Amino acid sequence: MPQTIGNPLSWMAQGLGHSGQHLTDSARSLGSDTTQSMPQVRRLTNADLTEALRLGLQDFLACRTDVMFLVLLYPVIGILLITMGVQSQMLPMLFPMIAGFALLGPAAAVGVYEVSRRREQGHPTSWLAALRLYEHPSFAAILMLGFYLLGVFAVWMITASAIYAYTLGPAAPASFNSFLTSVFTTSEGWVMVIAGGSVGLLFAIVVLAVSLVSFPMLLDRRAGLPISVATSLRLTRENPGVVLRWGAMIAAGLVLGSIPALLGLIIVLPVFGHATWHLYRRAVV
Repeated sequence: MPQTIGNPLSWMAQGLGHSGQHLTDSARSLGSDTTQSMPQVRRLTNADLTEALRLGLQDFLACRTDVMFLVLLYPVIGILLITMGVQSQMLPMLFPMIAGFALLGPAAAVGVYEVSRRREQGHPTSWLAALRLYEHPSFAAILMLGFYLLGVFAVWMITASAIYAYTLGPAAPASFNSFLTSVFTTSEGWVMVIAGGSVGLLFAIVVLAVSLVSFPMLLDRRAGLPISVATSLRLTRENPGVVLRWGAMIAAGLVLGSIPALLGLIIVLPVFGHATWHLYRRAVV
């Protein structure tokens, strides 16, 4: 039967209908994974990290245009946040905002995971196909895990604000130069740096442990949110050294990618996103 061109309202209605049905099915799966068996996790080595990075780079080179488009919004939002911080009274929150924005990285890379999954299965890997995640059976679980990371980011910002208030605050600095002078030439400033760095590291470890393989696992199988998160935590518990090294590699990549006005993240995020998918494949049976 020949297809006809519908009007925008009909497209919207059909899209909402499909997404609503998938969201309903996905929501039902959130609490139905208690009857499923917990997947096994493997012991990881540094060789696994190297191989995951190699395969991630291969995926990026094969699909670079699509995945760069998928993560383009990430540095754009970061630049907007920096602009808002410089032009307002949020100057002390500028660095916590940039550093904490990395806590949302696993959620921002979901589209990249999907590209790797589709490429692995021989399906088309266009960015449009990756954006159709609302049709995935685990879409509601993915959305919920993303909201969890957003909540962690909010708590981190509140914590960073409290650390500044008890050290150099609560008044806002007069200028950017005076703020830098206070940070690096006063004991209160060094207390803020050490305390903020230590607490921020704890937040990063929590996010890494929870999201290391949970997002890829939700895309790969209908395990449900509790089992996916529990698997990620168990993998971290059984491979603490390797997981921490992986986190350090990601942190170093994000720092390097952030130097040229965050634009390097357009490359760093896809490469590590693809590599995370391949690390999941090597880690979870």
